[in-house]
Amino acid sequence: MKIYICADIEGVAGVVTPQQCQAGNPEYERARLLMTEEVNAAIAGARDAGAEEILVNDAHGPMTNLLPDRLDREAVAIQGKPKPFGMFAGLTADFDMIFCVGFHAPASGFGVLAHTTSSAAFRSVRVGDVALSEAALYGAYAGELGVAIGLVSGDDASAAHAGEFFPAAERIVVKTALGNRAAASVHPELAREMIRAGAARAIARRAEIRPLALPRSDTLVLDMIGAAQADLIATIPVSRRVDATRIALPIASAADAVGWVNVASAMAASLR
Repeated sequence: MKIYICADIEGVAGVVTPQQCQAGNPEYERARLLMTEEVNAAIAGARDAGAEEILVNDAHGPMTNLLPDRLDREAVAIQGKPKPFGMFAGLTADFDMIFCVGFHAPASGFGVLAHTTSSAAFRSVRVGDVALSEAALYGAYAGELGVAIGLVSGDDASAAHAGEFFPAAERIVVKTALGNRAAASVHPELAREMIRAGAARAIARRAEIRPLALPRSDTLVLDMIGAAQADLIATIPVSRRVDATRIALPIASAADAVGWVNVASAMAASLR
């Protein structure tokens, strides 16, 4: 059995501020250790349930957050960027299930450090009329490969959003959002116990958990955080300007949507 783990940081128990998510300060060093240990808990739960092969993808920011020497030695880790398909780099159709650890609510939503891919780029990311979080965007890509998301851990807002797309998945709430930068977190050790147990349950229930299939759409709409960012994305030849901040891009698949989101995010970073 092969399990894929995507690791983010904003949804980790005890993480509530941007400083904890950015390299160069002691709070980040503490947060990346908490992140690593939550991933280790997911690995342990997968192994409890019989997983034989585990691939972990470091998916936050520069994607070099996980501490390699503290990560379970039985897992293989992907780190660094840019890389094909970003947060789900290395995912192939032969994986049995995906765990999303440390996830958060979508852009413009209520939740701890809520955003979609980049807080400096997007107010919302939509495929057709459906607003997407990172879990939903990448879950749709995984669905095209026939692989289901079986676990999502993070705050209660992330769990509620995930429930709309992955109703059968294990949704592990390690903190309750009190605002964008405040939460009531369980103790990190308890969070790890919850994630480990949830991971094992997800595998045991894998027959009930189906891949995500979004309603068919040929349009990705990016609502940028400002007109300047939209001006930049509008330079893409195939783009269509919807209004001052919204840009529409053609897609034939969720994989295309993932690609455009990563392109637009990288472009918008140049205007910071």
